[in-house]
Amino acid sequence: MAVIENFYTLTYSQAVTGWVSFYSFNPDWMIGMNQYFYTFKGGNLYRHSVNTFRNTFYQSWWTLMGDKAGSFTPTSLTSVFNNIPLENKLFKTLNLEGDSVWDATLTTDIQSSGFIDSTWFEKKEQSYFAFVRNDKTGELSIRSTNGIGKSYQVNVAGDTIDFSINPLVDIGSIISIGDYLYFSLPPYTTIDLAGSVLQINRNYPAGINQLVIDITIPGAIPIPAQDAYYMYTKNSVAESHGVLGHYCVFKIDNFSTDKIELFAVESEVMKSYP
Repeated sequence: MAVIENFYTLTYSQAVTGWVSFYSFNPDWMIGMNQYFYTFKGGNLYRHSVNTFRNTFYQSWWTLMGDKAGSFTPTSLTSVFNNIPLENKLFKTLNLEGDSVWDATLTTDIQSSGFIDSTWFEKKEQSYFAFVRNDKTGELSIRSTNGIGKSYQVNVAGDTIDFSINPLVDIGSIISIGDYLYFSLPPYTTIDLAGSVLQINRNYPAGINQLVIDITIPGAIPIPAQDAYYMYTKNSVAESHGVLGHYCVFKIDNFSTDKIELFAVESEVMKSYP
């Protein structure tokens, strides 16, 4: 016998003649009367759309006296961008036509690491705009990854990596402060995050050719050997690559308990040329 872990109340709209929304409350009984919607739960009667806090269901009597505690569930909306489905595309941004910002996750048929924190949105011409970020080691093969080479020395703390001068291992001019440094150990089949770049030090006459990294960022692991191969990706906050795919499923969440409005969700999309 299957165990039901999540209960939802499904609502029907006569305006669109379809089932349009799921709600998190799970009533024992429900009825409409005198232009109000009532449900029964645990032997108690509740009238909907009259409490102070949105998305907060089945508050106890002391909660109604001013305490915000109760059964709160954030608003969640899932939809898809699916224009020209036979073309592979980069989904670069989200644009929210509404009066509030949302957290967002984006998934395509190729990538699953797209996300936007609500604090990243900027208000432009009465809309909220943000770039898509992604940060997932397993997707490095389809991101802008640049190789450096093997190190010859890593200090005890693991935050300074030295590269050879003779023969020269050129760190390159594309790498920048804030980029993410990765390493791969023999037989070079797996990739791990080492940290983010803090300093790029080059002084060949003085024998200096090194990177200094922040090893405290989430996901970074200690470098266990000297002969690792190093590579880096551009900081996704400073240089967004978006998410790649034929379509993009986006899910947005809002944790406000006040009334909010959302009219449309848009994305800047460009054709990918492999």
